[in-house]
Amino acid sequence: MKITLLTALAFSTLAASAAAQQPTDPSGVWMRDDGNARVRIAPCGTNICATNLWIGDTSKGEEAGDRLVMSLTQKTADTLAGTAYDPKRNRTYSITVVVLDKSLVTRGCILGGILCRDVHWAPAQ
Repeated sequence: MKITLLTALAFSTLAASAAAQQPTDPSGVWMRDDGNARVRIAPCGTNICATNLWIGDTSKGEEAGDRLVMSLTQKTADTLAGTAYDPKRNRTYSITVVVLDKSLVTRGCILGGILCRDVHWAPAQ
């Protein structure tokens, strides 16, 4: 009985460990919290691309089809971090992506992390 219990505990620990090591995946279609953008996040080559599918107000230069090319690595169970390149503006940002159960939070920074902006995303319906 003790051996069976210890074996069960060992397997459950291994299973939990394997689940924790699964890479975080931000893929999907997301709606920005201000309601002005619908974005598809999907693999593109060895990177992850965030492509604007729809923009409500284009007065700030955002357009459908614009994309960020993100090079991300796993930092914690729910967090990816790395860089995001914006080919339209020829800028590279540091970025952190936190993938939660039913939401996504991105934090983009420039100037060595001096200027940062958090954006909250919900799955698009």
